[in-house]
Amino acid sequence: MRSKDRIAYFYDGDVGNVYFGPNHPMKLHRLCMTHHLVLSYDLHKKMEIYRPHKAYPTELAQFHSTEYVEFLHRITPNTQHLFANEMARYNLGEDCPVFDNLFEFCQIYAGGTIDAARRLNNQLCDIAINWAGGLHHAKKCEASGFCYINDLVLGILELLKYHARVLYIDIDVHHGDGVEEAFYFTDRVMTVSFHKYGNKFFPGTGDVKEIGEREGKYYAINVPLKDGIDDASFTRLFKTIIAKVVETYSPGAIVLQCGADSLAGDRLGCFNLSIDGHAECVRFVKKFNLPLLVTGGGGYTKENVARCWTVETGVLLDTELPNEIPDNEYIKYFAPDHSLKIPGGNLENLNSKSYLNAIKVQVMESLRSIQISPSVQMQEVPPDFYIPDFDEDEQNPDGRMDQHTLDKQIQRDDEYYEGDNDNDNDYMNTD
Repeated sequence: MRSKDRIAYFYDGDVGNVYFGPNHPMKLHRLCMTHHLVLSYDLHKKMEIYRPHKAYPTELAQFHSTEYVEFLHRITPNTQHLFANEMARYNLGEDCPVFDNLFEFCQIYAGGTIDAARRLNNQLCDIAINWAGGLHHAKKCEASGFCYINDLVLGILELLKYHARVLYIDIDVHHGDGVEEAFYFTDRVMTVSFHKYGNKFFPGTGDVKEIGEREGKYYAINVPLKDGIDDASFTRLFKTIIAKVVETYSPGAIVLQCGADSLAGDRLGCFNLSIDGHAECVRFVKKFNLPLLVTGGGGYTKENVARCWTVETGVLLDTELPNEIPDNEYIKYFAPDHSLKIPGGNLENLNSKSYLNAIKVQVMESLRSIQISPSVQMQEVPPDFYIPDFDEDEQNPDGRMDQHTLDKQIQRDDEYYEGDNDNDNDYMNTD
């Protein structure tokens, strides 16, 4: 056992100002609510808090196509009507709208996950948290399911520079299709997704029979669930499968996507999980004592998302939180009882014991088919950054620093950064 985990937590208050649109279920305000709840419980005093760097287009293009990244960079709400063909090609529109500061939003949440992976790689922390990340549906050349840039894939690619094998675990109510697709043909990443699967439920993939192909055969694991699964069924299945996966695969690092739309009462979800049940999965994964990158994901009942990710921050810090929410800027959202935990739901559980057992048997069969911890030829570690050089003499001296860079040097009133973060300089201030 490690004596005490060192935890890095990434947050940029600017993400909370991003607005998908009036009728869109994605409310990024939930990230500000989470952060203020974390502060109100004094959890920031037990972690290193960082503002992530904004990921460069060249970093985003380590997975995404250059043309797609450039289009996201260029498009604005005022010009989108001029690009009907590109909008269709890149799947931008109703689910994935174009809004103000879209590209900066992508840079911030992706930058947080990339920075988290780098700190883990450089052994500067044991656990890294980026609740703004976890946008698992984005594809190489298109947006999907409210996701534009797949920060998880970028974080995993970063971890693969130092680790032969990376395990990806996803407990969002939706299938982690973008991450699975990115690594479907390789044994260097095992993806394990627990999700609702059924007629017309987005994204429509994630059958237990989808197991990977070529070198990746048996390295994609899907646990398709039906409506109403409860804490006892979910955590039992989760622990059985994940314990066997870790034993068989021997990952060097784990990425855990904690989408909170699998909680009871979510606007888009259909499970019965309580916050305790959801958090039990995080507690279980933490016990493996492997480098751990934790992200957010879905979650559309925003006060419950904030509750959940705050409790899970506490779990990662081995800190039990009082159920009475302390006063904070968003306290009115937690009325009338101001309690931290939410109970499970009362939807009918359509997952029979025989159904769950059949899924478990199929997953175990897949795991038996792979060689124990596959051997990987390690490559030379590529550099962390591919940053273009700027000739300072050619730049207007007054315009050299963009507003975001200047902002980074100012402590905002609504954020809290503990200490000087003297590790930052060599890896964050790269502008």
